[in-house]
This record gives sequence, C-alpha cells and structure tokens, in this order.
Amino acid sequence: MAAADHATPTYDRMKEVKDFDESRIGVKGLAESGITSIPRMFIHPPETLSDIKKPNSRTCTQKSIPIIDLSHFNSPTKRHQLVEQIRDATSTWGFFQVINHGIPKPVLDETINAIKAFHDQPHEVKSKLYNRDNDKHGVMYSSNYDLYRAKAASWHDFLTVWMAPEATRAKEEDIPEVCRKEIVAWESHSTKVAEALLELLSEGLGVEAERFKDLGFLKGKLAVGHCYPYCPQPDLTVGITSHTDSGLTVLLQNQVGGLQVKHGDEWVDVEPIPGALIVNIGDLIQIISNDNYISVEHRVLAKASKEPRISVLTSFNVGTIADSDYFRPLPELLSPNKPALYHKFTVPEFHENFYSKGLDSKSFIQKVRL
Repeated sequence: MAAADHATPTYDRMKEVKDFDESRIGVKGLAESGITSIPRMFIHPPETLSDIKKPNSRTCTQKSIPIIDLSHFNSPTKRHQLVEQIRDATSTWGFFQVINHGIPKPVLDETINAIKAFHDQPHEVKSKLYNRDNDKHGVMYSSNYDLYRAKAASWHDFLTVWMAPEATRAKEEDIPEVCRKEIVAWESHSTKVAEALLELLSEGLGVEAERFKDLGFLKGKLAVGHCYPYCPQPDLTVGITSHTDSGLTVLLQNQVGGLQVKHGDEWVDVEPIPGALIVNIGDLIQIISNDNYISVEHRVLAKASKEPRISVLTSFNVGTIADSDYFRPLPELLSPNKPALYHKFTVPEFHENFYSKGLDSKSFIQKVRL
C-alpha cells in the first residue's frame, strides 16, 4: 500500500480501497508489513481528528462511566437499588461497567486470548474467511464493515459470528477452530448477563421485568471480535469512528485502552477494569424507552502500542419479528404530559438504515423523531 501523498492530484481513493479489500490482509497485515506511514484512505479529516490531537477540558476528561455491582441481582432487599443505579447510568451516560456479573475470570481471559489467537493467524488462514457479502449470517472476517461507504477507513479488523436467530446462526463447525469453543461459551455467558440487564432495564421503566425480552431482544445475537493493531500514525486515523449501536451491547476488552464515550460535549476514556464488562444502550432501546434511556456516541482511538487492543462483544437485537410488526415507544410510558417522541417503524426499516450507512452517519433516532 502506498503511503499518503496529499500533493498527488490523481489520487484514486476507490482504487486504493478496492486494492486493500481484495488483498484480504486487513489492517493487521498492513501493520505487520513494516509500514511507517498509513495509506491515505485511512487518514481522517481535520474535523474528526481535532478533538483527538488537542487534549483539553473538552476532551478525554477525568470523568468515568458508572461501575455497577450486579451481585445484588437476586437480593429481595437490595435489587431496587440496583434498578435505580442501572436507570441512572442509562439515562445520563448510556454506558456503564458491570462487575460481579457471574462470568468466571478464566472464561473472560480465555475469550480474549482466543480472539487474539484468531487475528494472529497467518494471512493465508484468515483470508479464507474474508468477505463482506454474507448477507448477515454465518461467519465473516473483514476490515471496516462500512469500508466502501465511509469517508475514511478506520484502523481495525473484526471477526463476526451470527448466533441468532436460528436461520442465520453460524454452524459451530464453521466457527474458526482457534476460537470456536471460546466464542460459543462467550455467547452463552453474555446472554445470561444480557437477560439480567434487560430485566433491570424493564423494571427501571416501571414495566414488567420481562417486557424487553418479550419484545424479542434476545432473539437476534451476533458476536464480534475486534483487533486494533499497532498504528504508526495514530494521530491521523481512528480505531473506529464515532457511532451509536443498535440494541444492547455487552463488551469485554483487554487491558489496552482506547474506548471513549461522548458525555455531553466531552469525550471520556473508558479505563479497562480487570474482570469487568462494558454495557451500552443502542438506538432501538432509546426509542422504545421514549428517551428515558439514551444511546450515545462512542469511538476507539488508534494507538502506537505494540500490544493490540482486543475486544469481543455480543450485540442483542430484536429477531424473528414479522416484517409487518411495528415498534414504537412503549405505550405504558406515554401520557398526555409525556407523548411519544418517535413515530412507529418496522424492524426491516431499522436494519436497512443501520446497515446501509457509514458508522459515522446520522443515527436512526434522528430519522424517526417526531
């Protein structure tokens, strides 16, 4: 890949993107090739980079997202306090970390190590899975899911495994052997955590504990293992651009930082806590909660660290819903004094918007707000 040269008037970005995509080497392959400057397609515009290069009172403050202890989930006397903590975190931050969530530390370590092992495989092994044409099912390894739509590429690769609904679920034998057992275990454990969180989120709205689950939020699942390798010019690009998620996300990260959350007009670092999980609310939950819970922008910075940032998440969304079924703010939350803030929409409409835009494009929330 050629290094950036802004003086070249005949630069063909689409050709550079296509050459990179067809090489199937991913960003990690670029980093391992010994480059000292990043290809031009990865360089982000000044408006994206300005608050990364200038740490000040509006950037990377000393604030931190809430940390919530889930050990009282089954406590008849303390559960209400846990509900209040979840409600406060999701209404003000949209992000929080959970501890004492029930997943053993060795399982977490094995999961991170397995995702790293996948990305550490030789190019000729990983490239067999490289594609972006799988129509949202099975297993996919790639770099930048919005590579052809984004204004600038970002410095990460990913492995995606669709876990639900059954029609799109990856066959277990199709999951790479190097991380197969760990991904299956992670999906099972993270689903139990999500089930508990959905109950707490429902109770925080004053509705039945099963409300979010009854809407189908455990019926659509995908696991994603990200790798953010060494970057020779981290001040010119980002690991992942600022974006919001779709449903409920449960994420595990290694001890290499880089994740930042937008809080008001400030970017806040999410410091790694050994054994903790990061949870965030997506657009669909903000809409259904009628803005009682918020979906906020977040991003990952590129780093010059020789140790890569590794993360694995499970994204929980509604699944197996009829195309004609509509979603809208829960009627239990509405009154003459608290009218609906969003108009109704179908799940296909939501997915079409979410998967057809670049990560940094406007969210679905803005599209359906009344």
